[in-house]
Amino acid sequence: MQTNTVKPSAFRRLRIYFMSLLRQAIDSTLPLRARVLSACKALALLGCAALLLLLAYSLLLIPFTPSIGDLRKARNEQPSVLMSADGKRLAVFNRLNREWVPLNRVSPHVVNALVATEDHRFYQHFGIEPQRMVIGALRALIGDPEGGSTITQQLARNMYPKEIGRQPLINRKIMEVITALKIEHAYSKKEILETYLNTVPFLYNAFGIEMAARTYFDKPASKLSLLESATLVGMLKGTSYYNPVLNPQRAIKRRNVVLSQMVKRNVITQASFDSLKTRPVVLDFERQQEALGPAPHFAQHLRKWLIEWADRNDYNIYQDGLVVQTTIDSRLQAMANRAVERQLEQLQAVADVEWSTSSERLLSASADAYVSRRQRTQPFTYFWSSRPELINAFIRESQAYSRLINAGTPADAALAELRGNAEFIAQLKARKTRLEAGFMAIDPVSSHVRAWVGSRDFATDQYDHVGAARRQPGSTFKPFVYGAALEQGMSPNRKFMDAPLEMRLPGGEIWRPADVTPPTGKPMTVREGLIYSKNTITARIMLEAGPKETAALARKMGVAQSRLDPVPALALGTSPVSLFEMVTAYTTIAAGGEYRKPLMVTRITDKAGNELASFETDSRRAASTETTEQLIDMLRGAVNQGTAQGIRSRFGIRADVAGKTGTTQDNADGWFILMHPRLVAGAWVGFNDARVTMRSNHWGQGAHNALPVVGDFYQQALGSKVVNAAAQFSRPSESLLERAWDFIRNLSGPGDDPAPPAGREEPGSPLDAVQGTIDRMREVERTYHAWRETVEDILDRIKRLLSIFG
Repeated sequence: MQTNTVKPSAFRRLRIYFMSLLRQAIDSTLPLRARVLSACKALALLGCAALLLLLAYSLLLIPFTPSIGDLRKARNEQPSVLMSADGKRLAVFNRLNREWVPLNRVSPHVVNALVATEDHRFYQHFGIEPQRMVIGALRALIGDPEGGSTITQQLARNMYPKEIGRQPLINRKIMEVITALKIEHAYSKKEILETYLNTVPFLYNAFGIEMAARTYFDKPASKLSLLESATLVGMLKGTSYYNPVLNPQRAIKRRNVVLSQMVKRNVITQASFDSLKTRPVVLDFERQQEALGPAPHFAQHLRKWLIEWADRNDYNIYQDGLVVQTTIDSRLQAMANRAVERQLEQLQAVADVEWSTSSERLLSASADAYVSRRQRTQPFTYFWSSRPELINAFIRESQAYSRLINAGTPADAALAELRGNAEFIAQLKARKTRLEAGFMAIDPVSSHVRAWVGSRDFATDQYDHVGAARRQPGSTFKPFVYGAALEQGMSPNRKFMDAPLEMRLPGGEIWRPADVTPPTGKPMTVREGLIYSKNTITARIMLEAGPKETAALARKMGVAQSRLDPVPALALGTSPVSLFEMVTAYTTIAAGGEYRKPLMVTRITDKAGNELASFETDSRRAASTETTEQLIDMLRGAVNQGTAQGIRSRFGIRADVAGKTGTTQDNADGWFILMHPRLVAGAWVGFNDARVTMRSNHWGQGAHNALPVVGDFYQQALGSKVVNAAAQFSRPSESLLERAWDFIRNLSGPGDDPAPPAGREEPGSPLDAVQGTIDRMREVERTYHAWRETVEDILDRIKRLLSIFG
């Protein structure tokens, strides 16, 4: 009878063989030579198994390393560029602060020093040197680490710091080896050296040999001497440890090691080395700042959006050379930069001088007087001496204080230590008392953002006071109150009494809106209330228009990102908003009530000029044309005879403009927004911390701090004819019905104090029936105007459609 036997698997046979070798190695009955031979065979078998496992694991890691295509693309990466609407470069989105230079623009001394020191067999190997890797691993095991990586392996780490990194892990080292082999396949030796020298970091935000040469020696890489080249190459072993700025002796010692390696590899002679080794390191150090461009805050704001767009569309803004056409006008941007710089320098002098003395007397209504006196005063001396606890509060809020507390320092000791640090206190005071500003301009016809200034100086303050900052807008919010009232049928000629007002709020507190000057006790029209920015009149109108309705209108017009509390005090601008939102909302008014989402990018092309995407604004009706025409007319009055007269008197602007100033409590914020038929611009002025304010009521008003910024800008824009000074807003056409009703209302005098709401007669008044009839007739008239606007809009769209196909 035949029996079937199953052969053991190859793995099982190897395991059986390995176990037999182990048994022979420990069998004391066998000769010593046989036991040693068995042990060696077992170790060899174990090593082969480990090598096979390592090979299999390496194969599994290959898909997780950069592809050949990615490597070629990485070397040819081209940063994306922001272009202005008039063809000027605004910003370049580099991944790092570096300037790529070809190898023929790098000093030969750099290349010779690098190869001699880091990888003398660079031109012979294929990306890795197994012998060096083994020696490096063994030296690491005995606690004497020595670099075993070739230049190609180092390049793999430089190009992919996140994917490969520098941690002492086996999988990282395997990925480094695989990537190095791929680099050797994708690049020539010359390309590897060029890429390496352009990607290596050199501290102080300097990446690549060109930035390193400029940072440490103030010269291009092509002009580096032998000693300078050896110094920079020597830093590669440890940039911080061999930093020639902070550790010159270590840098000299390491430089001489590089020179000795060059002697060893016959690059320089022993005589040259002997004459050079005693020379000191001569630096010409200067940090290399990244090129900010004329609109850095705008560029940073756009970078976030562009990264998201690129991710969705499988592009990389740092590699693919995208050309982004923006709406910024470089001429208007330059004017905005000049206006902010010029006016804030003067206003800073005002703040410095006013807070330097205990006297509250207004020195002058001209900033020039403060500029001339500034050099003879100690800025903010009185401010700090009169507020001893404020400096303590600022210290407790600082990062330095937090670090001391986290390190275990008691609170009182941390406070005392920082108070005793003169340098820290000086920097803190300077930062807190630096006056800041934001400025923005939008074309109301196209909704294109034309200028964006986020702060006085991006290098000093990167915080964006246009898009990021939220501050109370003060009286610049009032047009939304008046707009909500006009939308509900209130006439601009309706009269209210300019008298004290008290209102009990749901929480039980009493709200008493007041103005800088006492109430006149006389009747005042709605139009006059906005022209002269009367808080008492605005509050009464708010009670009729309604806080919810006012907030809803503001949101429809563009104040859509910030939270608006629908309470009566909203009328005076108590809810913090951004300058971006406010200028957008005023643009809606200037556009006749049509909200048009601000547009910052019109098209994106690839580096060959092929269009990848184009963009247009979204629009919708936010308010009636009739309402916005009335608002513009009121705000025109604010410029001609109200709080914004400085536009005419100081800056000599005669164009058809309308605007509104704003000031918040204790002069913490100054605002001004001005509308022109072709450009709407606004500015905010204040300190980053609202606990620091302008001192005098004169200079604390938006009419005297924010208005000069906007006025300066418009003076330049209109004077240079970049903006058409002859453009006109359409004028409101008041109906006979409105005039008749205003005449009847004014015969009976202004409305009484609210509770019922201000301006309404008591129930049972003989005018109630008349008012009801008039209200219904107004509704008919508003409906007619709305239908007319709709029909005109439809006809306009049909014309545009016909023009496209015609």
